[in-house]
Amino acid sequence: MKPVALTIAGSDPSGGAGIQADLKTFHQFGVYGMSVITLLTVQNTTGVRRVRVLDPGIVREQLEAVLEDIPPAALKLGALGNKKVMAALARVLSGNKAPLVADPVMISKHGAPLLEKSATHCFIEKILPLTFLTTPNLYEASMLSGVRVFDRKTMEKAARKIFEMGPRAVLIKGGHLGGEACDLLFDGRSVRNYPAKRVPTKNTHGTGCTFSAAITAGLAKKRSLPVSVRSAKDYITRAIRTQPGLGKGQGPVNHHALTRLKTG
Repeated sequence: MKPVALTIAGSDPSGGAGIQADLKTFHQFGVYGMSVITLLTVQNTTGVRRVRVLDPGIVREQLEAVLEDIPPAALKLGALGNKKVMAALARVLSGNKAPLVADPVMISKHGAPLLEKSATHCFIEKILPLTFLTTPNLYEASMLSGVRVFDRKTMEKAARKIFEMGPRAVLIKGGHLGGEACDLLFDGRSVRNYPAKRVPTKNTHGTGCTFSAAITAGLAKKRSLPVSVRSAKDYITRAIRTQPGLGKGQGPVNHHALTRLKTG
């Protein structure tokens, strides 16, 4: 039976981020993808023009409908919008047994807010305790931990603080660091680093969504967390390196990038 993954996130009509990026990534990894939409955006590669968070009732009903019919082997949370949506999702997901990857999307690549600032505490209180893995970038890690994250030492410090909030593992994405793009994984026992040579390009729209979706796909295929992260890192690096150059602004990565799925 084909593995199934579910993304719960916002919609990007330009196709580079959000549920569109997640579904493309699931497909590339040989995973059947499903989606629950939390918010709508009006955007393209040049910027986000409008964001509308959906009614929490319709978000909850989407999730319930999917779960009762096709239970996913792994789930991913992306942009959630506000506290009401988070609370509605947390109530349904409280009994979930499949690994949940929470990408705490707070702002878009263009700087548009995708999460109310007042909702950060709700994310910590209601979402993180349900989470198998959370994947903040440097800004998001700083907001969650209270630690100013700017190098590997502060990445590890923030990861340990976020781990204490409930997730079983924390992956801090280092794409905004100087030098090589190194991500840091902490699972409560050990720290693993995932470095990659930085690719000089402005076309990185949707990298965070794509990376976390690739990890989710690996988990849906019953791969271990370290192997899932390693395969996802390989995929997103290739996707950035082979970006198709679409749009007039910050273009999307190449979701058709070839993958080298590692098994060990």
